[in-house]
Amino acid sequence: MSLESVPPKYAQLVQTLQRRIEAGTYPPGSLLPSENQLIQEFGISRPTVVAALRMLREQGWIDSQQGKGRFVRGRPAMSTVEQPRSGQAYVSSPETSSPGEVLDVGAVTAPNRIAVLLGLKPKSKVFLRRRLLSHEGEPSEIVSIWLPLDLSEGTDLTSAEPLSQGLREHIEARKSVHFDHVLEQIVARMPTSAEATRLGMPKNVPLLVVFASLRDAAGRALAVLDVLLPADRHELEDAYPIS
Repeated sequence: MSLESVPPKYAQLVQTLQRRIEAGTYPPGSLLPSENQLIQEFGISRPTVVAALRMLREQGWIDSQQGKGRFVRGRPAMSTVEQPRSGQAYVSSPETSSPGEVLDVGAVTAPNRIAVLLGLKPKSKVFLRRRLLSHEGEPSEIVSIWLPLDLSEGTDLTSAEPLSQGLREHIEARKSVHFDHVLEQIVARMPTSAEATRLGMPKNVPLLVVFASLRDAAGRALAVLDVLLPADRHELEDAYPIS
């Protein structure tokens, strides 16, 4: 299932139950509320509850026992050591921590995919800030942040200088919004001529493209991040427990 189609309430329920487990509301060994109890408490559908519980079980937060219910295991050990996901790392780290230059900044017509992820009408105007990052003096990746125009007003995102704050911290401080969760997608495609030139890569080498939709607790898309990575220079690695 495409991450774009994951219901926002599913992500909210997963995070709410994780917080309760961490806070001790549901201590290790205790019985998790039943599907019916969660449906009544949160006012959501059974498929949404089932999907959230399945994810918690796969991540190691809970166990299912036939005929008895679901029991809390606690915070998985892997959760304390795994590296930040790609989208999280890019929006949390100050721009000054990554050598690079600003390529584009200002209002542009949203590409179709960005408009869909932001929940906007086709050909809507959005704000774009795009940087070319380098590693050991060589072009490494292109990072773009896309925002609704009203969310870019009153920020320093128009500056050609790197931000001393992470994008998340800067936007949350200036616009009184809160990024709650990220829906991330990774696709592969061939680079455009302009992208190949900027990244100093052959045109016959594909790009890995990370799309990260940054959302608030209600599921509203606040921003979209996309990262272009030459496939011959990058590996994407993840770690997760086997349930």
